[in-house]
Amino acid sequence: MTDVSAQPSRSRDLDKLLLRPGNLVDPNFEPGPELRDDLQTYVKVLVVGAGGLGCELLKDLALSGFRNLEVIDMDRIEVSNLNRQFLFRLEDVGKPKAEVAAKRVMERISGVNIVPHFCRIEDKDIEFYNDFNIIALGLDSIEARSYINAVACSFLEHDSGDNPKQETIKPMVDGGTEGFKGHARVIVPGVTPCFECTIWLFPPQVKFPLCTLAETPRTAAHCIEYAHLIKWNEVHGGKAFDPDESEHMKWVYNEAVKRAELFGIPGVTYSLTQGVVKNIIPAIASTNAIISAACALETLKIASACSKTLSNYLTYNGSEGLHTKVTEFVKDTDCLVCGPGVLIELDLSITLQKFIDLLEGHHKLQLSKASVTHRGKNLYMQAPPVLEEMTRSNLSLPLFNLMGKVSKDIVHVTGTTSKNDQKSSCLRKLRLVFKGVDGVTDMDTAGGA
Repeated sequence: MTDVSAQPSRSRDLDKLLLRPGNLVDPNFEPGPELRDDLQTYVKVLVVGAGGLGCELLKDLALSGFRNLEVIDMDRIEVSNLNRQFLFRLEDVGKPKAEVAAKRVMERISGVNIVPHFCRIEDKDIEFYNDFNIIALGLDSIEARSYINAVACSFLEHDSGDNPKQETIKPMVDGGTEGFKGHARVIVPGVTPCFECTIWLFPPQVKFPLCTLAETPRTAAHCIEYAHLIKWNEVHGGKAFDPDESEHMKWVYNEAVKRAELFGIPGVTYSLTQGVVKNIIPAIASTNAIISAACALETLKIASACSKTLSNYLTYNGSEGLHTKVTEFVKDTDCLVCGPGVLIELDLSITLQKFIDLLEGHHKLQLSKASVTHRGKNLYMQAPPVLEEMTRSNLSLPLFNLMGKVSKDIVHVTGTTSKNDQKSSCLRKLRLVFKGVDGVTDMDTAGGA
């Protein structure tokens, strides 16, 4: 019998969800004050992104009973953020978003502890992400989503029948907004479609004819793309443009303003420059709040089993009235990210260097500048320089020996891949099988399943 007389928390609505049974709960739901206390004490949630959606997520999760939160973001606060990123003030301009957001939420909500991380998501070791029970995404980048999705899926292990092991599943809740539209989705690696399974949901970036950009620009976007695609290369030669580098973005903005003035075209602003270059539609505060509420509720469902989770993709459209729809997408059984892993058969004599070279020419992977880890041990790291130097001697050694002479096992590789002429970081899980060990014989091709 549920103890309905348990000492109430400051959240009456949260008590109604966690202290009493219901008809729509998950089969594993066990109501009671212990559940509420465990939620506050043991559950760790990572919020990725501290922008418009990330600020809302931090606040909503803290108010939903989560006490152990961490947030990671590489950006600093800009004046253009202040209209919708409500945790920031004018005096915060130039400060790291993650640090200020954590500080503000802890000031307003007692008992919550938020650890900020001011860095790129790729700067963290993979095991950093394994320390969390749930990962909540508030990102505006397809590349960043793909990377975190690959990291979470890398922890997934399968049994001999290629079924996911429950204890290795790292659930994610992903939110995104574009103007008056938004989505919230639940990703349970190995069970529901991962981000890569439904990458087709994100439309390709609009491309303008180069002749229009160079000769007859007609809109502010044409001027911005001229500065981005043509002028940058003319001035900087082979130097790569980094959209996350504020100095690079400011340079493009200044050049776009000059171009617009030359052709009498109005409307070039810094925020529009960011939107065009990063393919971002300006965010609206109310949309962020709605999507964040949906994401926070799904996070609470996953952590407590107080209700069945979303199955598995919610879309919201507030441009003409209010419209929401839930669609259940199907997992791609051949997904390179959330599947059992790409199967590669190797000879016992192959060195780590030759294995890395093989990855670059592999028809499915095409990974360049690969770093390799095995069960948390760095076999070879491309960066930082100190780790590259420490692991360089492994390149000439047989991979079989470096992996402890096991006949088959999982390795994780991070590197750079190209898609649509865009380079991005990615992480892949590989199932390696060495021929001639413990009865292992020729299997299907060294290219993988």
